[in-house]
Amino acid sequence: MATTADFKNGLYLNFNGKPCMIVWFQHVKPGKGPAFVKSKLRNLENGRILENTFTAGAKIETINVERRPYQFLYGDEDGFNFMHEETYEQIHLPHDVVENSDLMKEGQHVEMMFVADEERCLTCELPTYVTLKVTYAEPAVKGNTASTSALKEVTLETGAKIMVPLFINQDDVITVNTTDRSYGQRV
Repeated sequence: MATTADFKNGLYLNFNGKPCMIVWFQHVKPGKGPAFVKSKLRNLENGRILENTFTAGAKIETINVERRPYQFLYGDEDGFNFMHEETYEQIHLPHDVVENSDLMKEGQHVEMMFVADEERCLTCELPTYVTLKVTYAEPAVKGNTASTSALKEVTLETGAKIMVPLFINQDDVITVNTTDRSYGQRV
């Protein structure tokens, strides 16, 4: 058990039965009344930001969260299969746990966050940028736009569809930002 005096950014705690991380906090000592701690917590299961006020000295339950490296093996109708890169242990995750799963190809390295005491997977995060091949792109026609920032939709080797600049062609290899699904650069 810890108290509000132990608060720091990045501390993992159990808040209302959900694993959360402290994103921001501020100790407040008003001139009248007891001290308190304002905080913003990120729910690790769904990513929502929660605002909460704790009374100074309140007891909180901290949890142990670990990040582990895994490699994506294959996907099936039930979900995705991963292998731990050091122990070669395999796990299966349902589709809803993996964000941007359509940007993931076989052999892709990912990082998973686990509640260590329960051995429960919270998130599966892809690297910030992934390199993928364009399998289908409409050819750009000269003069079809007056704008310099024109975009077109392409299909990648994983089946994902993203918007890219007009000069990207079929069989080009590009980097994609997995946080906002945007085009990075041509490789």
